[in-house]
Amino acid sequence: MWMYEQMVKIRYYEDQMVDAYTEGKSPVFNIGEGPVPGEMHLATGQEPAAAGMMVHLTKDDTVTAPHRPHHHAIAKGVDLKKMTAEIFGKESGLGKGKGGHMHLFDPEVKFSCGGIVAAGIPHAVGAAMANKMKGKDWVAVAFIGEGAANAGAFHESLNLAALWNLPLIVVVEDNSYGISVPKKSSTSVESNDLRASAYGVAGAYVKDNDPVAMYKASEEAVNRARNGQGPTIIEIETFRFLGHFQGDPELYRDKEEVPGLRARDPIMKLRQQLLDAEHVNEPELEEIETRAKKEVDDAYQFARDSDYPKPEAALDDVFTS
Repeated sequence: MWMYEQMVKIRYYEDQMVDAYTEGKSPVFNIGEGPVPGEMHLATGQEPAAAGMMVHLTKDDTVTAPHRPHHHAIAKGVDLKKMTAEIFGKESGLGKGKGGHMHLFDPEVKFSCGGIVAAGIPHAVGAAMANKMKGKDWVAVAFIGEGAANAGAFHESLNLAALWNLPLIVVVEDNSYGISVPKKSSTSVESNDLRASAYGVAGAYVKDNDPVAMYKASEEAVNRARNGQGPTIIEIETFRFLGHFQGDPELYRDKEEVPGLRARDPIMKLRQQLLDAEHVNEPELEEIETRAKKEVDDAYQFARDSDYPKPEAALDDVFTS
């Protein structure tokens, strides 16, 4: 039930962000206009990757995410009001409105993200090493896109994590495209879990964006990490319902691709599974959905009502060496 609520919350959050981001950007699209300026990468359709893993984690476990981070942040328990205020560039945001949607940091739940491809993996390795040195059973999880698995940081990080037997999990979200480049045009293996054998670590593949299968693969990986059995690479075949960024014309996709993916919506799939198994009834699901949407609505209202940083604060919290 927790997973379903998180997935509904993520989907509704991203749907609301589509509208908020679009404000002020028509009739001529201008990336700097509206209440949410800058680039925007949304995770609509990729909810199982985050919810299926985070259900097994605690506040003490570290998560790093890439430039498409909202689903990870929400499922990890990042403060939703402060997160939304940050995206709106408000003083009450996680980074006082100075980071934006690709730079969300919440030390309360050990979450961070960044816009540089593959950069979060070494950070997760560092967290995993610290956990092991402290004698804790905490794990570190790095979420990446499938394109990042071709970066040097992926290979260097996995090599060290395997050598030092660290409690690291790398989740590769294969949404078929690195921006606009199809996976088959950039990657030599069918799926990146196959690369696990090169490092002598465990690998798992989750097909068809399946929330339950992701739950099971993540459970095994987390248990393995907590018990000192080393790293795991999980690749999940997931679906990106929207463009790489908001405003992406998506000329590289067949017009029938997205409707076909939406027909396999993982939220609707999980919803029906819960009903079929009689774990919940329709009124209970509606209550869950209403609660999740209210939390999102409250977060957006908080962000809109919050103040922008004062101009004289521009150089605060800036560090040099």
